[in-house]
Amino acid sequence: MPLAVLAGLVLVGELRAVPGLVAGLIVLAGAMSASLLWRRDLKLILAALRRADGERTARPWLPATARVEREARLLARALAARAAEIEQLLRAEAGIVERLPDALLVLGSDRGVRRANAAARALFGAEIGAVLRHPELRAAVDAVLAGGVSARSAEIALSAPIRREVLAVVIPLDPPLAGGGEAVAVLTDRTRERAVEAMRADFVANASHELRTPLTSLIGFIETLRGPARDDPAAQERFLGIMAEQAARMNRLIDDLLQLSRIEVAEHRAPDADVALAPLLRRIAALFEPLVSERQMRLLVEVPEVLPEVAGDEDQLAQVVQNLLDNALKYGRQGGTVRLVAELVGAGTNLGGRWLPRPGIVIAVQDDGVGIPREHLPRLTERFYRVDKGRSRAVGGTGLGLAIVKHVVSRHRGQLVIGSVEGEGSTFRVWLPKRSG
Repeated sequence: MPLAVLAGLVLVGELRAVPGLVAGLIVLAGAMSASLLWRRDLKLILAALRRADGERTARPWLPATARVEREARLLARALAARAAEIEQLLRAEAGIVERLPDALLVLGSDRGVRRANAAARALFGAEIGAVLRHPELRAAVDAVLAGGVSARSAEIALSAPIRREVLAVVIPLDPPLAGGGEAVAVLTDRTRERAVEAMRADFVANASHELRTPLTSLIGFIETLRGPARDDPAAQERFLGIMAEQAARMNRLIDDLLQLSRIEVAEHRAPDADVALAPLLRRIAALFEPLVSERQMRLLVEVPEVLPEVAGDEDQLAQVVQNLLDNALKYGRQGGTVRLVAELVGAGTNLGGRWLPRPGIVIAVQDDGVGIPREHLPRLTERFYRVDKGRSRAVGGTGLGLAIVKHVVSRHRGQLVIGSVEGEGSTFRVWLPKRSG
């Protein structure tokens, strides 16, 4: 029954003289009940009207306007307290949803996103719409919105901005939310778990393959030392030196495999610490002075005094620069020159045929060695790929340095561009996006 009719029945006759007050009370009650839409608030309004009518009989000397005004104030305070309670509950609910570790999306009947929590924004950013267009996830959402199912799950693989494995569970909302939410999609990032599984399998396969040669050598030399070379000091000295080299190679190989595996496990989550590149680059360059002197080469460092900060992992970025400088100095021309250059570039810059989407820092390491044949360039960042296997092993390479560089740059949402001309040298460029804001 409408509130205006109820008020008229309760206060008939006596309140006709104060139509403005009655109208104000009913408007207040109607507005509050319409905004809150809760039965408890309707009971509060009706109780207030009944008390006002009861006072008309119990306290006839009290004017009707005073009775209604008094009850209106009491009602206003009760409704304000109730509204504050509702607001507090809504804030608590919003806080819980916002802090959920998994991404949560509230979807409308048009498949549009009505709400996304912090985990969803951090995981997908501006790509939320593209995620919902994934065929398997879209099929799950369509099935839930069509009715007849309590939930539907889908495992999806996303490739941009970095490859991720996501488990999506879509649940209908019955009744729908006031804001038009018809379903909830909970998306759990399983990239790390899948990466760990793949890492274990890859580690076993790679380690068994690459460690077989040095292990075979060690076993052979040990047998020789126990047998024919038992009483040959010169042979023992020579064989022990080779065994030490093979053991050191195995140690480097295991270290690089472990480092690469750790990077791959965390590759789907971009680092967010502030890294000042200018002092980092100079510090890394100084570490190579002994190798520069040994190779009778020159290392030219062309880094501005100040560069904008990037969002990154300082240790991993240091590893990138170390690997690139190490390669340039080991594979460059004896007595040649290696350049380490860093510069700020703007959006739209052409980096080896790639147009950069944002401003950022380009770090380039250039040598004047023999260069790399064109057919090898696409495969340089593969695990254990070597252009010259004999030379790589002779200088202590594991075949994992550029693979580490590629995955670190990928984790930092950057780009690696390799250019080389046979007989003239090679240039490795790394673009890192400038920290926004």
